[in-house]
Amino acid sequence: MRLNLKIKAREKTIPFDHQPLMVGTIHKWLEWNQEHGEVSLYSFSQLTNGKPTPKGFFFEDGTSFFFSAHEVGLIKKIITGIQTDPLLFNELEVTDIVIEENPDFSQKNRFFVASPIFIKRRLGNEVKHIIYNDPKSSDYLLETLQTKMKLAGIKDNGLSIKFDTDYPRASTKMLNYNGIKNRASWCPVFIEGEPETKLFAWNVGLGNSTGIGFGAIK
Repeated sequence: MRLNLKIKAREKTIPFDHQPLMVGTIHKWLEWNQEHGEVSLYSFSQLTNGKPTPKGFFFEDGTSFFFSAHEVGLIKKIITGIQTDPLLFNELEVTDIVIEENPDFSQKNRFFVASPIFIKRRLGNEVKHIIYNDPKSSDYLLETLQTKMKLAGIKDNGLSIKFDTDYPRASTKMLNYNGIKNRASWCPVFIEGEPETKLFAWNVGLGNSTGIGFGAIK
């Protein structure tokens, strides 16, 4: 299930590296007092409609983002948290919550990203950041999603995932998260599998670190 959140912005510039602030807000709403280190069965998008300025993003007409989760209980909990304290950071404030029911993905196989997909793997003594045109990227996407599916009790023997490497605007982006630079991919993906599996991916995101704002799809 997905929540679409409309956000009021009070003429404040939002730092480019605001992702940790987003994570802190999510944890506040969920009443998590410490860094949540478990595998995340949820995802959230980046803020929309930001106009870049020398000091950060400016949201002239407000902004929005979505939060998706596999478990309805998590959705209910975050709604309660928002209603209790609708403030995010830098005076951003939730003004509207729209619940989006789970779509039917029987006929949909191509998904755009709402936050860049991050893949990392330890290869030898190094941690590598894998981007969309790497030959192993599909295997890693599949591997990570299957780990989450196992936790949720979902099986799909016909599942396959790959980046749409023919997409003309495919690119990468370096994101700084608490001083750590992460190279992630802006590129649509193809997901072939059962509708339930595609719905699961739509809710929990793809790749690594969906719990801190990577890999949300739409």
